[in-house]
Amino acid sequence: MSNRAFVSPKVPEVFLVFWAIKLLTTGIGETSADFMGSHSIPVAGIVGVGGFFAALTWQLRADTYHPVRYWVTVLMVAVFGTMIADGPHVALGSPYWVDSIIYFVLLCGLLTWWYRSEGTLSVHSITTARRERFYWGTVLLTFGLGTALGDAAAIDAGLGFDWSIVLFGALIVIPFALWRLGLPAVGCFWASYALTRPLGASVADYLAAKPSGGGLGWGTGPVTAIGLVLFAALVAYVAVTGSDAEGTHHAEPLGSDVPDAVRSV
Repeated sequence: MSNRAFVSPKVPEVFLVFWAIKLLTTGIGETSADFMGSHSIPVAGIVGVGGFFAALTWQLRADTYHPVRYWVTVLMVAVFGTMIADGPHVALGSPYWVDSIIYFVLLCGLLTWWYRSEGTLSVHSITTARRERFYWGTVLLTFGLGTALGDAAAIDAGLGFDWSIVLFGALIVIPFALWRLGLPAVGCFWASYALTRPLGASVADYLAAKPSGGGLGWGTGPVTAIGLVLFAALVAYVAVTGSDAEGTHHAEPLGSDVPDAVRSV
């Protein structure tokens, strides 16, 4: 396959808004898949599968980074990732914790393959078509793993959505703390990235589920709509301001060790 080179990385700068948009995509992916699946399986399949491949093709054919194109692709990966994580449980009856182990093994295998092929797992090194394919494959598996982990905690372990939020909210802080203590930024980034999925999905499920199911009862439709509005607003913000362009935040006075650590992600 071709290995085109790009003049700059085809991913956004990693800063606060990046994590906010990423968390929104996880929640939207969870509730939108549930909403469509409960109303029309064919529609869910067309939007989830068709939208995923259309958005990914759009992204992979481009030679430059653009916020709208990138985040729409992440959003469609979130919807599709929810479906592939729920599929084995629904079709085969496998426990979510088993699905979590399978996705974890697949993710580790892909990361190993990526590193042995390219010598780096840095998101700032996505400057060739081959690295970008590795990147999106990894993103997809993190969504599958995160979805299965969230359901394993809430359903298999019986924590419910509220305690799952507490659990994954605490867990996602650990990679950040370890990074601040000097551990490699690359590993901390991917750990945090994977944990955004169960955290965001647990929040969305808590808002959408009926009180009898441990939620607030807002419904999957309204929660999806609110998430989409916030998602569109933040993506429009970075598209207009260019605040997520590569290198934008390296010079910010967040501490003398931050710029080098960020560059190594």
